[in-house]
Amino acid sequence: MSGFDSVIGHKDIIAHLQNAIESDKVSHAYIFEGETGSGKKLLATMFAMTLQCEERGADPCLKCASCKKALSKNHPDIINITHEKPNSIGIEEIREQLTSDVDIRPYSSPYKIYIINDAQLLTLQAQNALLKTIEEPPAYAVILLLTNNIEALLPTISSRCVTLTLKAVGDDMVKEYLMERLHIPDYQAEVDASLAQGNIGKAEKIATSEEFSELADTALKILCHSGETELYEMVDAVKELTQDRQNINDYLDLFLMWFRDVLLFKATREVDSLVFKHEINYIKERARKSSYEGLETIIEAIEKAKVRLRANVNFDLTMELLFLTIREN
Repeated sequence: MSGFDSVIGHKDIIAHLQNAIESDKVSHAYIFEGETGSGKKLLATMFAMTLQCEERGADPCLKCASCKKALSKNHPDIINITHEKPNSIGIEEIREQLTSDVDIRPYSSPYKIYIINDAQLLTLQAQNALLKTIEEPPAYAVILLLTNNIEALLPTISSRCVTLTLKAVGDDMVKEYLMERLHIPDYQAEVDASLAQGNIGKAEKIATSEEFSELADTALKILCHSGETELYEMVDAVKELTQDRQNINDYLDLFLMWFRDVLLFKATREVDSLVFKHEINYIKERARKSSYEGLETIIEAIEKAKVRLRANVNFDLTMELLFLTIREN
């Protein structure tokens, strides 16, 4: 770990935070907003470490007593709010760990920093209790709210915070990260990066999961042999692999990428920009069989299946309809 350098992407947010530190204009409350796995926790942690670092630079030195304590997760003035219930952060937890603690001066640092991960889980009472502190914070207090859904926060809270929105990281950066740090081979890194849609956490999970590479193999087998496979066999194959139904979206994302490749190849005859280059023979074959309209219809059908499954429409029915469309077009 080497300070803000260890963060992939989000250069604008890093510049904003470093600028605030250097010009001594640190706000009392920040919201880091972005999907799960986008890097909120890492950014907030780096910001907190830098604020407390004894070197007073725009990056944590990682060597001073303060940085060492932060790295070993026992810094007395960087407080991570914990909660008992998995799905909510209650008023008692905010009172105990934050509002009744904030008036005690920092032990050894210029700031007292509170990090609330999953801030979308704060109950209404907890948010109201927190609001009082955000409205009139002690000079040394900094509150960092991390959330994947800013809508869940009261407007009175979000209007008093500096909101930093984490955007998707470019596929090239994700791919490079997977190849350099995790030593994932080129082709694999490209597929993983495309699937992660700019989310480093998700890319890492996809790249290192055995289960996921099995899933990808099966998805491709289904697609490459969709012509000669019976409908019920296709549905059964997906069913077997999506026992927990959690990963059906990953499946459908793979299907989408594959048919986008087919459409792209049909339009350009170029292999270089394809995600599944190694399946080029099957992609060629599919591009020959399907019309442009047919491929557009399939891509729409995959999107529709995603919506239906989110709305809890019958799984078998949804998948049968999808595979019918794939076969007919």
